[in-house]
Amino acid sequence: MDTTITSDIPDFTRRWINLADPRLGAVVVSASDEFFAPKERLIAAETPVFIPGKYDDHGKWMDGWETRRKRSSGHDHCVMKLGLVGVLKGIDIDTRHFTGNFPPAAMLEAALCDGMPDAATRWVRLTAPISLLGNRQHFVAIDNPHSWSHVRLNIYPDGGVARLRVYGQVSCDWAPRPTTQIYDLIALENGGRLVACNDAHFGSPNNLLAPGHALNMGDGWETRRRREPGNDWAIIALGHPGVISKIEVDTAHFKGNYPDRCEIQAAWVAGGTEQSIISQSLFWPTLLAEQTLGMDAMHVYTEAVHPLGPITHIRFNIFPDGGVSRLRLWGQMSMEPPA
Repeated sequence: MDTTITSDIPDFTRRWINLADPRLGAVVVSASDEFFAPKERLIAAETPVFIPGKYDDHGKWMDGWETRRKRSSGHDHCVMKLGLVGVLKGIDIDTRHFTGNFPPAAMLEAALCDGMPDAATRWVRLTAPISLLGNRQHFVAIDNPHSWSHVRLNIYPDGGVARLRVYGQVSCDWAPRPTTQIYDLIALENGGRLVACNDAHFGSPNNLLAPGHALNMGDGWETRRRREPGNDWAIIALGHPGVISKIEVDTAHFKGNYPDRCEIQAAWVAGGTEQSIISQSLFWPTLLAEQTLGMDAMHVYTEAVHPLGPITHIRFNIFPDGGVSRLRLWGQMSMEPPA
């Protein structure tokens, strides 16, 4: 177990997804106490806010989870079911707006279980005790190869935490799945993941792979306004190698800021660093030639999909910039690289 804490925003927050996102199905299942602020706020998708002068029946309204002042031995804790089972890469313990009421320390544990954790559940410590400060984010890298379904945040002895983000790689078991069926091979729940992108100013490309329909523009991938030649792009690894037969590009909610066109390149990639994959992707063959996009619309392509055979990665190019809410690549699994 190797953990490090940093005040800078680390790469794991950009490369991996927040498995404790309620939009993926994450839920807070229990807490030792939630007198001042309910446990559900701990994983809210929105950035925590502070509202001066707002009080409720228990005192000052706080955007997070806050326990009462402990007058006995022990410490408080909160248990969360992750939206998707995965290998954890890092966490963000966010105490924003908690100043005189934050916990002095915290520690994260994890478990893997089918149902609700109980007295027999084996919890594994993923971090050493972490010293916390008020009104700041605490990024902690995690080096542990195992998959987990639940996490438990322990705070010492009491206090308030605005948000907990749990970044990781989705674990997906493809073994029992029929190879003849069609799957969205880049869906988050199927193990699809972002490798790299050139810009994510208004929204991460990971949102492209999220389940369901986008809630709003903030729930998609949107780049800044490009003021120089070129185009924006994102490289995505499939959850399983496969042969693509249908592609969906959804610009829902993007009206004055959708891309003019899009294109998809693809290849079978065996190994390589992030930088080498970025360089290689410039020369990948075309899976979907440039297509004109419209505002706030679903674009479905079948006949336009080029028969490249099995692939593992795609490069999604948008011209010149803008926002896309969802991207789906439907196809069959393949275990063999192209001949």
